[in-house]
Amino acid sequence: MPKNKKLNRPIILGVVGDSAVGKTTLSKGIAKILGEDRVTVICTDDYHAYDRKERAKNGISALDPKGNYIDILEQHLALLREGKPILKPIYNHDHGTLDRPVYVEPKEYVIAEGLLGYTTRAMRDCYDVKIYLDPQEELRRRWKVERDTTKRGYSEAQVLASLEKRKSDSPAFIHPQRMFADIIIRFQAPPDEAHGEDVHLDVLHILRPTLPHPDFTKVIEASGNGMLSLELTRDNGKPVDVLGINGAISDRQATRIEDYLWSQIPEASYLREMVGQIAGPVRSHPLA
Repeated sequence: MPKNKKLNRPIILGVVGDSAVGKTTLSKGIAKILGEDRVTVICTDDYHAYDRKERAKNGISALDPKGNYIDILEQHLALLREGKPILKPIYNHDHGTLDRPVYVEPKEYVIAEGLLGYTTRAMRDCYDVKIYLDPQEELRRRWKVERDTTKRGYSEAQVLASLEKRKSDSPAFIHPQRMFADIIIRFQAPPDEAHGEDVHLDVLHILRPTLPHPDFTKVIEASGNGMLSLELTRDNGKPVDVLGINGAISDRQATRIEDYLWSQIPEASYLREMVGQIAGPVRSHPLA
């Protein structure tokens, strides 16, 4: 059984959100930072009950829990939390088919990312940390068109048609999961740069008291010029802290803030250069 120093079981991290919000990118980045030899990453979208042709025929969306083996996903998350292996299904996004399942053993950390990871209480109880990605809708649509046309073989017209077809499914099945997250991350374009580069996006972190969070006072002081903000507000009627990072933050300001943050965890300082990477040498301070 994988062992964590304090829990004697794997630590389970959930990453949930709508299609093309960056779940896989964030999950891979976290795995790289923690050490890929210490992390098991699974995609909860592999639990689709129907292939692409069957969904088109029966009219059930991949976003609908009825089109997924939710009960099996619940069982598998519980088994992984206990440090036990699973025989995980595979959904082939390239061909829209259900492939042969694979044997998966949990490591010290398990990241479960996908559309429906917080759908039931049984699933939610399996996570130690729950993240929900909630980018500006205009950004999400652009990211989806870019991903599906460059990586999944769709035309732009097909992607836009899919977005239109699913426009009622997201509010019905995906968005309600937001209320169960410990941390909500929202990327958004600066008001004066609606079509700017993704490396300079603003980001808001909505931090619920369901998890302990560090004291950000010194971080705010270190930022200067209002590049960081922290306010107490309400989300879904409950108090939350909202940490905001301005995408225009300079390298100098970001470095000063990061110096302070890494000084709080010196044992992990060797990971610093990997945090915030988007592609190759491209680095985003707000993402970091």
